[in-house]
Amino acid sequence: MNGEKILEVRHLSKKFGENTVLIDIDFSVHTGSVICIIGASGSGKSTLLRCINLLETPTSGEVLFHGTDITKPGTNIPAYRAKVGMVFQNFNLFNNMTALKNCMIGTRRVLGLSSEESHERALFYLNKVGMSPFINAKPRQLSGGQKQRVAIARALAMEPEVLLFDEPTSALDPQMVGEVLSVMRTLAEEGLTMLIVTHEMAFARDVSSRVVYMNEGVICEEGTPEQILVNPQKQETRDFLSRFMNG
Repeated sequence: MNGEKILEVRHLSKKFGENTVLIDIDFSVHTGSVICIIGASGSGKSTLLRCINLLETPTSGEVLFHGTDITKPGTNIPAYRAKVGMVFQNFNLFNNMTALKNCMIGTRRVLGLSSEESHERALFYLNKVGMSPFINAKPRQLSGGQKQRVAIARALAMEPEVLLFDEPTSALDPQMVGEVLSVMRTLAEEGLTMLIVTHEMAFARDVSSRVVYMNEGVICEEGTPEQILVNPQKQETRDFLSRFMNG
């Protein structure tokens, strides 16, 4: 890995009551890397992202951002989330606001940009994801793919160091998946550091620098797309991929 280590997850575990969802997770994220996390539903992938973004509090372990454990009390969570942004499965847009306003609110409130700067930045990123014709549309007037592209523009407007994607295409109709993946592909080519929970195996194969396969709350296997998707070492990985590729 050439880039600087931005995020490091150490011995991370998460329980909900008696139910253990993540067990002793260790991995790190370097600048410019694109890591795809794959695995069956319920294997802990989304919970891992939510712990990294502090939407869930880890039961034990550490999440280090540039060497500082952000799970400790005293972390400025909004400032951290400005640096480690998240794109959700169900868009999470403000329904009463236009696409433009959705992309301005974070930069105004969290980063304290002026109205003018915020407006300019929102326009820049909406244009980048191909949504400039729709800046005055509200979410109800947009397709699922358009909503997700606005959500990506909103996350990019914060100019994060890392962007987390939680199954960004799973709520979309098949014909809309391509438009969102194409935006993400461009971001990867431009060197944005991304951590992506996805079921899109072809995308993972083509775009990621590393693939992490999770099973029942643990990282079962990780490596290059070639190592994991073409030549997996573990039987669980092979079983998952054969189920996936065949159905």
